[in-house]
Amino acid sequence: MKGVMDIHDILKYLPHRSPFLLIDRILEIKEGESIVALKNVTINEPFFTGHFPEIPVMPGVLILEALAQAAGVLAYKSTNTLPKDGTLYLFAGIDNARFRRVVEPGDQLRLEVKLLRRKKEIWKLEGAAYVDGELVCAAELISAQRG
Repeated sequence: MKGVMDIHDILKYLPHRSPFLLIDRILEIKEGESIVALKNVTINEPFFTGHFPEIPVMPGVLILEALAQAAGVLAYKSTNTLPKDGTLYLFAGIDNARFRRVVEPGDQLRLEVKLLRRKKEIWKLEGAAYVDGELVCAAELISAQRG
């Protein structure tokens, strides 16, 4: 499946690196509006070693982080900035987070983030993560620009 941005492009827009880079591909981006990204979940993820090792489950906070990273790419693309320019988008808050099912090795997370509103350096976004079309997690995210 060809995307709008591959991992090489994503690395230009996010300061995160392994093992904390949690998106693999951008499928769609509408600057100033929305983004759709993918995260392939594999048994080789370092968190599976200690997070319920007998029954590997992706931590919910990392699903939220993956949504926040997608939101970060949306912000950078929408403002025509890059981390190397000194601009940083930080995860500043979360509201109404709900988890509906577990995410396991072999799943592919589809991360959908929409901009609700932006006031100067503060972004309010709506995020949802899906596996095979089934809602896994939904939340409202707040991002703050620094720099």
